[in-house]
Amino acid sequence: MSDTNRAAQSGIFSADDLRRRMAQLEAQKAAEEMRRRQAQEEQQKAVMAEFSRPPDRTPEQLLAQVMQLISHAAEHGAREVQVYRFPNTMCTDRGRRINNREDDWPQTLEGRPKAGFEFWRDHLRPLGFGLKAEVLDYPGGMPGDIGFFLTWS
Repeated sequence: MSDTNRAAQSGIFSADDLRRRMAQLEAQKAAEEMRRRQAQEEQQKAVMAEFSRPPDRTPEQLLAQVMQLISHAAEHGAREVQVYRFPNTMCTDRGRRINNREDDWPQTLEGRPKAGFEFWRDHLRPLGFGLKAEVLDYPGGMPGDIGFFLTWS
């Protein structure tokens, strides 16, 4: 039996034993964090691929669905409703212009978010609905996901 095993069984250990155990725990934590980040990156890639594909509903179907959502929100006293959420990577500036409320923020949109903006511009704005874009979260202090809100106040 090694000295380390005997020490562990007796409840007595050296500072070196403690440092080794702490280093093992730190390595395990780092490996788990690496696995978590890799899984998150894979998930983000899948989301990005989905947002890059064309939508699978017709404008008429989408308009009917949006009208239902607006009606339900208004019945509950709301003056706006979130209709879309997407990663900031769907903006060429990662949401900086939206975060700073710059007028030209729509020019930064790509993929489905751009199509969502165009849908609002072509179908909902003529009906009097506004569109507000805002950063929804700030992971690591930087802009994260973006939300589109339809307004009618």
